[in-house]
Amino acid sequence: MSSAQDWLSNPLGIVQSIFDQKSTNLEWEKTVVTYFKEKLQENDATNWVPSLNDVPLHYLKPNSLVKFRCMVQDMFDPEFYMGVYETVDPNTKARVLHFGKYRDIAECGPQQEVDLNSNQSVTLERQTLYCVPVPGESAWVKETHARASQARVSPSTSYMPCRHKRSFEEDEDMDMQPHKQKEQLPAGSSVCSTAQASGESKRLERTAPSGQQRPSPLDLNFPLPGEKGPACLLKVYENWDCFKVNDILEVYGILSVDPALSVMNEERDGSFSLVDPMTCVDTTEEQRVHSPPASLVPRLHALLAHKLDHSNPLLPVSLQGGEEAKNYAASFASELPAVRAELLGFLTHVLLGDSLAAEYLILHLISTVYARRDVMPLGKFTLNLSGCPHNSNYTEHVYHIIQQLVPSSYRLCMTLHNMNSLRFIPKKDYAANRLVSGVLQLGRNTSLFVDETVLEQGQLDTTGVQNITALGNLITWQKVDYDFNYHRMEFPCNINVLITSEGRSLLPSDFQVPLQPQTVPPNTDEYLTNLQAALPPSLLNKFRVYLTLLKTMEYHISDEVTKAVEDDFVEMRKDDPQSISAEDFHRMLVVARLLSLSVGQATLSWERWLRAKQLEVLRTSRTEQQKCVNGNEP
Repeated sequence: MSSAQDWLSNPLGIVQSIFDQKSTNLEWEKTVVTYFKEKLQENDATNWVPSLNDVPLHYLKPNSLVKFRCMVQDMFDPEFYMGVYETVDPNTKARVLHFGKYRDIAECGPQQEVDLNSNQSVTLERQTLYCVPVPGESAWVKETHARASQARVSPSTSYMPCRHKRSFEEDEDMDMQPHKQKEQLPAGSSVCSTAQASGESKRLERTAPSGQQRPSPLDLNFPLPGEKGPACLLKVYENWDCFKVNDILEVYGILSVDPALSVMNEERDGSFSLVDPMTCVDTTEEQRVHSPPASLVPRLHALLAHKLDHSNPLLPVSLQGGEEAKNYAASFASELPAVRAELLGFLTHVLLGDSLAAEYLILHLISTVYARRDVMPLGKFTLNLSGCPHNSNYTEHVYHIIQQLVPSSYRLCMTLHNMNSLRFIPKKDYAANRLVSGVLQLGRNTSLFVDETVLEQGQLDTTGVQNITALGNLITWQKVDYDFNYHRMEFPCNINVLITSEGRSLLPSDFQVPLQPQTVPPNTDEYLTNLQAALPPSLLNKFRVYLTLLKTMEYHISDEVTKAVEDDFVEMRKDDPQSISAEDFHRMLVVARLLSLSVGQATLSWERWLRAKQLEVLRTSRTEQQKCVNGNEP
């Protein structure tokens, strides 16, 4: 059919070959998907595909196969497009059948016209998702992906965008200076759009978090401030119902960066566009944010797209079933107790010799919401490390260490300015028909590090109060209520929240552990920096694998142990019913579950139950001591 590398450099050529052979059979679309799926399953084939996450856009060949690791930030209305269309030469009357799938611009020769009345035409539907890089993705994740890549790229000579080429870092500078973002577009050229009804591609921008004004042009709408990388309009053709906002995806698709997309956005005169002027009722604002220049927000036509179980590049992509996943888990299982012991020792040093706090920190890091019972999320483990020093860099160092362990994280400093100025909750902009992102729009299993040690005196305004309420709801119910102006819509989430504070946190938490340092280094900054530098990279990678793998493990309690634990609870309440509540019992069960998983045990043993009770007794006695010292604590 083609040379070995055509599927990478010229995927549309592959599609054309399949279409030419099977255009009379609708099965040609399935054949295309099967072809690329089989190609990507070959040894290391995925590493040969260039990534939008790693490679600047101007190094990528237009219409080549690329991949993108991203989060769905917003979803647009489905759009109609010409799946199959026919062109005719007015002079010779010769007719040619074309496919419109995986394209933004119809393929028309110099002497050809699209026959809109052809009985060969087929109108189909596709979904447009606005995708951004995974919010808070750790540097080690990006570096691991980049090192694994075997893609060969060089500055593209066939793609000359209507701007000076610049790196992602320079793009970020432009995000911070929106007045520099206006793009100079060329004069109109003869193009044909394959999109119908809802206009061409769609998408978006981002609002400066401190204001409620309408965003400046070409703002990329990243949830977290300071993020870098490309945003992308993802065109999905199959099974788009299984994707939703905030899903983390890995996509393999055909890159579309035709400057004509920008021209059509500027010139909606219908001369060469296939959009029906009577049906194109988008407002100017909606057109502006839904059809940004392709040189800044490329279009990606998905051949294959799937949700990621996790975003740790050190593990197999899927840990649910499959021989590779089972073999990997089995091979690492024997190392779990030793890795846990090493991690406990390392975190004990990080927490200045406090081994109890280190135990709870491990349980926090492997926790995840595994189910919901009515409105109650099961498995959450919000940890409040109180007793952290004020006016020091200690909490910042702790965050940087956690950042080295988890795939994605964000440190939220609870300064008065941040509380009163940041947008925490995503909000619907009806004028632009898009979802304006907020800080709490995060992917599954993101670690949110809330630093209360930077609190200062002052007054929270209305925005500040709403933000504190949103944080509380996230912690308690693992949901964020997005603002749709006339109503709120619940979006379930799964975010690990760790709170550092001087006294007990102002926010709710599942477990509070007052920090009790056993060592006081003369220079804490130097101590923690050296501690991190002394950690061997191989051991650090084992920590990363350990924490991700345990989140995916199944767990159950046998009937025998369930009966023994229930009897033990009755026994504990026999002498003093007030000594332990149902809530205390629930907390013990949560600790017991995570303790078992932390050593690779998928079921609860009596020994682990006793250890869980012991840890909770130590923790609660410590919090009671803290209350006696700080009588003003609740």
